[in-house]
Amino acid sequence: MLYGGIEAGGTKFVCAVGDEHGKIIEKVQFPTTEPEETIKKVIVFFRQFTLEAIGVGSFGPCDINPNSKTYGYITSTPKTTWENYPILQILKDKFNVPIAFNTDVNAAALGESTLGAAKGLDSCLYITVGTGIGAGAVVNGQLLQGLSHPEMGHVLVRRHPNDSYQGTCPYHGDCLEGLAAGPAIEARWGEKGSELSSRQEVWELEAFYIAQALMHYVLILSPKRIILGGGVMKQKQVFSFIHENFKKMLNNYVDLPELSTKIEEYIVSPGLEVHAGITGSLLLARQAYQEGQRL
Repeated sequence: MLYGGIEAGGTKFVCAVGDEHGKIIEKVQFPTTEPEETIKKVIVFFRQFTLEAIGVGSFGPCDINPNSKTYGYITSTPKTTWENYPILQILKDKFNVPIAFNTDVNAAALGESTLGAAKGLDSCLYITVGTGIGAGAVVNGQLLQGLSHPEMGHVLVRRHPNDSYQGTCPYHGDCLEGLAAGPAIEARWGEKGSELSSRQEVWELEAFYIAQALMHYVLILSPKRIILGGGVMKQKQVFSFIHENFKKMLNNYVDLPELSTKIEEYIVSPGLEVHAGITGSLLLARQAYQEGQRL
């Protein structure tokens, strides 16, 4: 039994075929270009296989409300050619199988809670820090969804007193994404984060902003584990700065060992490494198939 998974990112698409356990059997990736060009590559890849269902974890904002007229659309994205693009319907027109649709970070949260760093826990938060910042949450064993999906990358944070950078977010300027995503690091320091590994001040400032956001998330959602992924978080030295800033900011207000003496076990890297999103997309496909079988 084979399932298809799509991790539709703003920078690249990852497509995979896997089994019912979320194991990846074959995988490809290609740049996110114009919608028609990108989706054509998706279709060509999946038509090599007989699939039972497909799961899509998409960049956003997107509409994940099944009762909405624009369910399955990528909506108000800064990637203008993808704005209001009906990606789910396009795929349904090409493949006569159940298709699940959610955000890329919700898919990653599902992957990590099922098979990764939060396996065995009924709640977790997965945050990606890369070209943008986004977060997905599992609460009581279910992906968090309300009026829309969470957009935790756009929370407002206090500016560091020594940071004069205005921020890159076209909507909010100096929100978390505007101050701490990859493009903000490059614009502030003049080089990509991967070229700044040895500069401690870069990662101390990055941790200052990320730790603030994590404090908000802990106080509001109280997840049982926080997983930080994405390209920026490949700079592993930032974790220790995040741990220290987080403890300082929380100041023992919530007096639990996970938030103090065991903080290194609470704020962690993805257990599935770079495969969290695509694995979660395969698990979304499995869910879609199982729901279809119950109908």
